[in-house]
Amino acid sequence: MSAIPMDSREGVIWFDGQLVPWADARIHVLTHGLHYASCVFEGERAYGGQIFKSKQHSERLKQSGELLDFTIPYSVEDICAAKKLVIEKNNLPDSYVRAFAWRGSEALGVSGLANRIHVAIAAWEWPSYFAPEERLKGIRITMADFRRPDPQTIPSRAKASGLYMICTISKHKAERAGYADALMLDWRGRVAECTGANIFFTKDGVLHTPLADAFLNGITRQTVIELAKRRGIEVQERIIMPEELGSFEECFITGTAAEVTPVAEIADWRFTPGAITRALMDDYTAEVQPKAAAA
Repeated sequence: MSAIPMDSREGVIWFDGQLVPWADARIHVLTHGLHYASCVFEGERAYGGQIFKSKQHSERLKQSGELLDFTIPYSVEDICAAKKLVIEKNNLPDSYVRAFAWRGSEALGVSGLANRIHVAIAAWEWPSYFAPEERLKGIRITMADFRRPDPQTIPSRAKASGLYMICTISKHKAERAGYADALMLDWRGRVAECTGANIFFTKDGVLHTPLADAFLNGITRQTVIELAKRRGIEVQERIIMPEELGSFEECFITGTAAEVTPVAEIADWRFTPGAITRALMDDYTAEVQPKAAAA
């Protein structure tokens, strides 16, 4: 990733319906979204000028806003068109795209009913989430101290900024210890997800992944499940306990940023990136590439 600070880059950002110079896309320090985490977002990737599953991401952005009790003042079609415009105007056919919405600064307090809902979309170059040499041999993951909370205490189906606070803390601790990421359990002690990616395991040719009942059912996760089924690979979405980790053969994580990344180690457990992982990496790469127009 570029060392240029995010607030010092060139280009334009779509901000409340208009393209504005990158440096002018600013908000006030007393913005509700900053103080009370009333912010939702999407992380997406453009490949060859096309955003993979753009509509699904825009739909989820709208749904996340509703779960945080606000209505995004643009349609799914408006958001998709704005994202396309951003990658075109910035000449970023292969890029990471961030669409987000938040409560503004009209009032500051727990209640934000009077606050305007703002929407912005930015795009920038972002290569593989992990170093290429690390990604190919499998990344190292440790165990997180924090757990994904009970859905009765948080809107776990929203992609909301506040839900990532414990993810940031956990990833920082992992990186300081020399790991690439951390595996989080849920409040019941079940295997859940990594700090920004879903997780899969293989055993005897079957793909296993935690039941997404306490964390985000990622769009990449859904795509990989579909790709596996196309190959005739059995997929089990189920409860997975930490003591099972030693019985699995392969492991990989999925996400817009991570794409499909093999895992070689989780704390004391070891995995060997194998045929299923490689096949799904290749299938995912083929899936996200723009399809040539029919002759």
